[in-house]
Amino acid sequence: MTFPESGAAAPTVDVHAHILLPGIEALVEGQPGLAEARALDARRNGPEALAVSGPMVRDRFARLTDVDVRLAAMDAQGVDVQLVSPSPSHYHYWADEQTAEKVFRLAHEETAAHCAAAPDRLRGLGLVPLQHPGLAVEALDHALAQGLLGVELSSHAPGRELSDPAYEPLWARAEETGALLFLHPFGCTLDERLDRWYLSNTVGQPTENAVALSHLIFSGVLDRHPGLKLIAAHGGGYLPTHIGRADHAWSARSDAGAGCAHLPSSYLRRLHFDSLVHDPHVLRELIRVAGADRVLLGSDFPFDMGSEDPVAALRAARLSDTDLHAVRGGNAAALLRKD
Repeated sequence: MTFPESGAAAPTVDVHAHILLPGIEALVEGQPGLAEARALDARRNGPEALAVSGPMVRDRFARLTDVDVRLAAMDAQGVDVQLVSPSPSHYHYWADEQTAEKVFRLAHEETAAHCAAAPDRLRGLGLVPLQHPGLAVEALDHALAQGLLGVELSSHAPGRELSDPAYEPLWARAEETGALLFLHPFGCTLDERLDRWYLSNTVGQPTENAVALSHLIFSGVLDRHPGLKLIAAHGGGYLPTHIGRADHAWSARSDAGAGCAHLPSSYLRRLHFDSLVHDPHVLRELIRVAGADRVLLGSDFPFDMGSEDPVAALRAARLSDTDLHAVRGGNAAALLRKD
């Protein structure tokens, strides 16, 4: 895929779009740990949410798996290019090393094949098994070797936050290669407190985004690796709109300010964020604190918590023409363009 040079009209680029990989689920079926992981997921979400989510995914199965159906939906939305990432349900952070390696290799091959069917319109991301930090660099390199642009990762793995020193080789390799990292939480450690009214997603996801980004900021990961290309889903969750509290803590308390060199708010301008915040006022605030050059169009295609018309949602924020065109596609075109 080629993108216009700087200054030329940019395509409309959706950086938050998913693919479902049935082969992954067939691969893990019956593996030790899967039943326990599913039980935990059920407790965290609650029976009412699961009863709605199953039919919702089945209704969208073709859009998640069939390239022609995907392209027709993109045409209807006015989206020229999608950055496609595996459904977060494919993380399988419970898996042992052997299974985890099979998962990421198959995910990369299937995602690359899906995108290769429409190379001018689809680019892909792979997976990295955060539960096995020793495999992380291998997984990233394999994704890049398949022609993918980087990897998708959750907000944490069992027993590990993204600030864990074990991930330093991953951050270093991603910085070295210019790979994209797409931070997309799956599940929330608040567990049964959020098991009704779909709070596991509406509250849990933006909480997880905020926690994960805070770990990267306060631990100094972004100081040590200033060249990371990291996109935070869901507009970064609660952090960008409440970053003033983090700045105050950094200034007022020695324990809060010990790990990073600058005000927490300054790091927002080193990150990228999708536009999926479901509120034009919040989107304007995200652009204010992070910069219009750091926000990218995102829809969460094709799930029900996404936007059916992401360009209209962007226009509802009443941005300047310059900012609108940057967020609609200019920023993403520059980020996805291979040097």
